[in-house]
Amino acid sequence: MNKLKLGLPKGSLQETTLQMLKKAGYNVSSSSRSYFPVINDEEIQPMLIRAQEMSRYVEEGVLDAGLTGKDWVMENGSDVEMVADLRYAKQGLRPVKWVLAVPNNSPFQKPQDLKGKRIATELVNVTREYFKKKGVPVTVEFSWGATEAKAPDLVDAIVELTETGSSLRANNLRIIDVLLESTTKLVANKSSWKDAWKKNKIENLALLLKGALQAEEMVGLKMNVEKKGLKKVLAILPAMKNPTVAPLSNGSWVALETIIEERVVRDLIPKLKKAGAEGIIEYPLNKVIP
Repeated sequence: MNKLKLGLPKGSLQETTLQMLKKAGYNVSSSSRSYFPVINDEEIQPMLIRAQEMSRYVEEGVLDAGLTGKDWVMENGSDVEMVADLRYAKQGLRPVKWVLAVPNNSPFQKPQDLKGKRIATELVNVTREYFKKKGVPVTVEFSWGATEAKAPDLVDAIVELTETGSSLRANNLRIIDVLLESTTKLVANKSSWKDAWKKNKIENLALLLKGALQAEEMVGLKMNVEKKGLKKVLAILPAMKNPTVAPLSNGSWVALETIIEERVVRDLIPKLKKAGAEGIIEYPLNKVIP
């Protein structure tokens, strides 16, 4: 049987990735000590790998495909096929940022002020390239963790990953520049991508994951509407495309169904009710495939 060797990120992205996979139709389970989880697809052989290392193993062909951040692909300089951009992170559906930060009371206001200074980061290669392009000579050292705590006693500045900036603020740090934004990527080995069966399997996985992500911010709405008030309801209702309208056994009423962004539902339902809609039902979605 053909097998697709798929790398799943172990660590901060793990829980969110498994949730996305479940919505996409893939149930993954593993013990806390196992690096080889079980998945309900006998054609996929999953393995848990840290996102920092993922692109190297995909490039070398140890894995056919994997989920990792754009930042780590850049850091490793990996030559891999970028299959899909999946906009999710540990805490939400947004890009993460690698930022240059200094203590609040630091005199440094811009990257050029750090000439000759020491920078700590886990993203060493990207940081060195950033300062090289700016023509600012600095010493960049690898940080094994707790990077926010190192300035100003151990280093002059840090380059750190942030989603909300709350950790930086808690450690009395301020951002003076953004090096890059990163999203989760589905990447593939170049040779695997040329294999027709593996390419098809990877593309199907990408389609379902993107559908699951699209559904994260969408809900379905069903309601009954009297025909004479249908135009009024339709004028209120946003939709991906035209809503579905179907006749009811009572010929003067129709059933209306649509998909909308969840963020607008709270304000929308009272308006629909006032416009004459009845039996309004909101329901969650697993996948939305455009």
